[in-house]
Amino acid sequence: QVQLVESGGGLVQAGGSLRLSCAASGRTFSSYAMGWFRQAPGKEREFVATISASGSSTYYADSVKGRFTISRDNAKNTMYLQMNSLKPEDTDVYSCAATRRYYYRTNSHDYDYWGQGTQVTVSS
Repeated sequence: QVQLVESGGGLVQAGGSLRLSCAASGRTFSSYAMGWFRQAPGKEREFVATISASGSSTYYADSVKGRFTISRDNAKNTMYLQMNSLKPEDTDVYSCAATRRYYYRTNSHDYDYWGQGTQVTVSS
C-alpha cells in the first residue's frame, strides 16, 4: 500500500512559478512509476507529466512541455513538479499518482494510488 500526500499548491500570478511535492509512504517508492494529473470541477482528469521508477525517463503533456519539470528523489520518497511561466489555464487541482508499473504511464486508469490533490490558482 502506498499513501501519497501533495503539497506546494497556492495562488500565483501569471508568469510565476510553483513547486509541487508528492511525499510517499512505504519502502517500495523506487519501484513505482509516478505521474501528475490535474482536474477542474466538472471536467475530465488531464495528464500533466510522468516519470519512470528510476527517474531516467519522463514525458509531458504538450500543454506544459518546456514550462513544467517532473523529478523525483527516491532516497526521500518524494516526487516534484516544478511549474514555471504559469498561465491562468493552468488553474486546477493537481494530484500525484503511483503505478506498480516500472515505466512511465500517461493514462490515469493505469495508476493504482492517488493523493488527495492540491489547488493551484493562477491569476491573470
